[in-house]
Amino acid sequence: MTGTGLSRRDFGLLAAAAASFASTRAKASAPQPLIIAEGGAAEERIEDTASALALAIDQGSDFVQVNLFPTSEGVLVARRDNELSATTDIAARPEFAARRATKTVDGQAVQGWFTEDFTLAELKTLFSRERLAGMRPQNLKYNGKEPILTLAEVLQLARDGCVRTARTVGVCPRLMRVSYFAGLGLAVDERLAQELTTEGYVASAAAIWVQALEPEVLKGFARLSPVRRMLLIDADHAADMTTGAGLAAIRAYADAIAPDQDLVIDPNAAAFPAPTTLALDAHSAGLQVFSRTARIENAFLPPALRRGDKRSPAFPAGHGDVDKLLLALFANGVDGVATDLPERAAHARSDAIAALQPRTAPAR
Repeated sequence: MTGTGLSRRDFGLLAAAAASFASTRAKASAPQPLIIAEGGAAEERIEDTASALALAIDQGSDFVQVNLFPTSEGVLVARRDNELSATTDIAARPEFAARRATKTVDGQAVQGWFTEDFTLAELKTLFSRERLAGMRPQNLKYNGKEPILTLAEVLQLARDGCVRTARTVGVCPRLMRVSYFAGLGLAVDERLAQELTTEGYVASAAAIWVQALEPEVLKGFARLSPVRRMLLIDADHAADMTTGAGLAAIRAYADAIAPDQDLVIDPNAAAFPAPTTLALDAHSAGLQVFSRTARIENAFLPPALRRGDKRSPAFPAGHGDVDKLLLALFANGVDGVATDLPERAAHARSDAIAALQPRTAPAR
């Protein structure tokens, strides 16, 4: 058995399935694929907190990913969403009860408390709480212990991680709802570009990947900053983007794509894994490929990797065979994998590299 708990037979099947797509990864000169910790080590700490990000770095992450939202004065903070009740203790704070509002966000009416209605000083009085209590009950003991982080603090955590681990550690900031915030007079893209420049991230080689779902956002950001850009691609909206012409068009304004894992490995194939040609096609178009997001819960895994009683109400939150998924993704020749399980990903990366190395004949 290996660090991922997979058998030699598993390795054989995975390596064979991915062989035609991973030839470059088998070469010793190929760069090691990266691990992007989405929200940090979010299966062990509350996402987007200092402890989650620092732990992810110590476990082997090359980048930490955060979503960015503005305060009322435009300061960028790291939250999964601009609505705060799911990720902080704001609902229990009587001093902010009157700030509860209903807003139309992404075409839906959303009720709660929103980052853009609070100053940074006010947000700094809040404490983080576990967003997915039913799926991550192990993190509930950390509720109420850590404050909201600003982008500047996230960047500093990454730099501290560089010093602590003697590795390059970067940040993947994701721009969210740029048009929505622009309508409120909050230019989050401009603020991000200004802050990256102030913090010294002024070259394409900087340890930054700016992410967005909307092509127009990345096109606009290219005029504001030279740092690298990554287009997120949802499986539900991928048809035109993942063709040869679509990938060539993306290369004009982005350096990489981050497709849903279901676009990299066919989740409905009769046998697992069944790699698609997306990684190969994207590389041919000059794009790097970062698969997202590998998680351990059955609800987020391909059907073949789900474990437990499917009739049980607890089945979606149950844990499946994420190690096999991680290994398959790395074996498929991607340039990186986003996950909330950085330690397991680091083991899978090592195992995939070892499994795909050319076999040498023993000395006579």
